[in-house]
Amino acid sequence: MQVTEDHSATLGEDATPERLDRALARAFPDVSRSRLQDLVRAGHVRWNGTVSLDPSVKVGPGAELAVTVPEAVAPEPVAQTLDLVIVYEDDDLIVIDKPAGLVVHPAPGHDSGTLVNGLIAHCGASLSGIGGVRRPGIVHRLDKDTSGLLVVAKNDLAHAGLTAQFADHGRTGPLERAYLALVWGVPEPRFGTIEANLARSQRNREKIAVVRGEAGRHAITHYRVEAALGAEGTVSLVRCVLETGRTHQIRVHLSHRGHPLLGDAVYGGAFKTKASRLSEASRAALLDLGRQALHASVLGFAHPRTGETLHFESPLPPEMTALIAHLKAGP
Repeated sequence: MQVTEDHSATLGEDATPERLDRALARAFPDVSRSRLQDLVRAGHVRWNGTVSLDPSVKVGPGAELAVTVPEAVAPEPVAQTLDLVIVYEDDDLIVIDKPAGLVVHPAPGHDSGTLVNGLIAHCGASLSGIGGVRRPGIVHRLDKDTSGLLVVAKNDLAHAGLTAQFADHGRTGPLERAYLALVWGVPEPRFGTIEANLARSQRNREKIAVVRGEAGRHAITHYRVEAALGAEGTVSLVRCVLETGRTHQIRVHLSHRGHPLLGDAVYGGAFKTKASRLSEASRAALLDLGRQALHASVLGFAHPRTGETLHFESPLPPEMTALIAHLKAGP
């Protein structure tokens, strides 16, 4: 294995004892903490001259740290040319407007034709090797059938900076994620916050469920009804802003409130009969949509190198726009 970089640092005499991985992250901010943890476990980190395999071991004042960063291993997915909609790109990152139906990274049943395959073809050697060999550069993800904005890191510095912002959920920085959804009914009150822990369903491991007490992962969704659509408020357009980013969060939270997304076969199956209240044209448009009506419309964050606040907006895709137009037209 070829070595491309060696890093070394000595902790100050007044340093507070802390975990090895945290000390490494402070000493080498251009390398992501997750990669540093992997490097520790792989034997590429020395503490006071001795190899340490435990990222949680405590190190104290005056500790000498040395990290050997091996050459990045080529990602397993093959390069495949895809028609990517690129909203922004520089040497550190790329922002994609993902169409519905495109899987973000390879997974069982989706070993090719994913966004990662397209990114490898587009970015080549510049694509970050971090985040796991089957999801290089991926900082966050969108469900296969959710459309909209997504940012991908091209190098370690960008990955570390973006990952930190997503982990912070915008509490101390400019990270912003907003979605537009079409839901059954009109949520009351028309704006508010849904705070409910989420975890894998015990009945169906492919689904996420709201759980009580201290179980699960903390999840917060802020929502606002933008418009009531269809006869007698059959449907509404809702803007959702994420304070956390859990799997299926918006879909589960709104379904938990009794307002599942239109077209959501996983969390809105019990509401299929509501389609009978729509006009014939609206039912046809919903059938053409063929997926949950969810679009990542706004993405904002601080550029990991320059600190500049970047803000992007994506218009609703044509299939959602058409459905809204038919709903507005009424019977």
